[in-house]
Amino acid sequence: MTLRLYDTATRSVRPLEPLRPGHVGVYVCGPTVQAGPHVGHLRSAVALDVLHRWLRESGLEVTFVRNVTDVDDKIIHDAAHADEPWWALATRNTRAFERAYDTVQCLPPTAEPRVTGQLGEIVTLVEELVRRGSAYESGGDVYLSVRSVPSYGALSGQSPDALRASDKTVAHGLSGSKRDPLDFALWKAAKPGEPRWPSPWGPGRPGWHIECSAMAVAHLGEEFDLHAGGLDLVFPHHENEVAQSTAAGHRFARHWLHHGLVTAAGGEKMSKSLGNDVSAQAALAGHPPQVVRYALGAAHYRSSSEWSEQVAAEAGAAYGRIENFVRRAGAAVGDAPVDTGLSKASWDEFAAALDDDLGVPQALAVVHAGVRAGNALLSAGELPALAATLAAVRRMLRVLALDPVDQWPAAGGGELTGVVDALVALAVEARAEARARKDWARADALRDRLSASGIALEDTVDGVQWRLS
Repeated sequence: MTLRLYDTATRSVRPLEPLRPGHVGVYVCGPTVQAGPHVGHLRSAVALDVLHRWLRESGLEVTFVRNVTDVDDKIIHDAAHADEPWWALATRNTRAFERAYDTVQCLPPTAEPRVTGQLGEIVTLVEELVRRGSAYESGGDVYLSVRSVPSYGALSGQSPDALRASDKTVAHGLSGSKRDPLDFALWKAAKPGEPRWPSPWGPGRPGWHIECSAMAVAHLGEEFDLHAGGLDLVFPHHENEVAQSTAAGHRFARHWLHHGLVTAAGGEKMSKSLGNDVSAQAALAGHPPQVVRYALGAAHYRSSSEWSEQVAAEAGAAYGRIENFVRRAGAAVGDAPVDTGLSKASWDEFAAALDDDLGVPQALAVVHAGVRAGNALLSAGELPALAATLAAVRRMLRVLALDPVDQWPAAGGGELTGVVDALVALAVEARAEARARKDWARADALRDRLSASGIALEDTVDGVQWRLS
């Protein structure tokens, strides 16, 4: 295959080379559901959905695994403060994530394991680490001995000796004693009132890091193709996953992919403490879901992605130009046969952009070039070439989950197309009457008002045509 992706472990863009020809196994660190989704979760979902779709478009079978952390310190803490059972809070928020993912048209994962559903596999992995001497029990807790893993720090580029030692012997919520401040919990002894499951070390629950190692291996095997997540997970979460998996004798992920985070307007860090965080629900209530998807997916996955009203407005205008072309061109060509050789849009350029580390900005540039070429063909009445160009543009859009016809048939204003057509037709008719009266000032004023609204008029031999500018 020709797809090349940046690998965090090697700090290089290198080919994705599947273990098994024709198949790719992907593990994604999904949400910890102590609260509902925010725009950062949507950005992650969209970026990795493009990867998922492109792998499938490239003819590969994809096993796409995305976990749900449905029990942890934060969930227990927040549920207690809300006077709500921890499992009820986790279930409610899990459903909110599912709705948000569905709303922006993310493909469902092949498997979506939950921590509470894989306790057996987690305990078995911890037992193996203890048996190998890489983990130890203390006071009902079990810790990984970081110094027992010589490669610790390789993924994140940090040296254990350079990491600042914690000023606490025991991390918050644990009862045992660590031999080294760098050691981290694999199993946590239960406190009064907390959820608990049986284990060889007494009742308790898993640590955060061990769960992903166990679930990835359970669904993809001890070695698999690609592990993905946000840049904020490289250390300590993914570094600790590598350590415990390596200590268990697993080769684990062959390729590591990390995406950038979402910022507020002007690149400011987005956080609850700053009061500038935006929930997925708020973003989707204020903007059509396809516009939210376009806005959050337009930047390269490794860069930060800004969310602001200005960014949303620009995304809406850009998507509007695409939608206007697709709908008007579709009405013009109908069911005309398609000769792909006549296309003025380049699928090969689009594919090359995505094969080069998922270059979505470059891929979108190819889409918009096709739209501009298609609008020119529409104005000139060159229907065979228009049909071929439309087909190529829509094929690209389907990969990005942005096709207005198949993927967004009635969302976000598509149902208003007829109304907009009628209103623009009235303005065009008024302009024509002004021109007939030789009232050039009035005719120019009408054209300028339409242009200021993002509508460009073109005088052709077949009459006046309009498009979003």
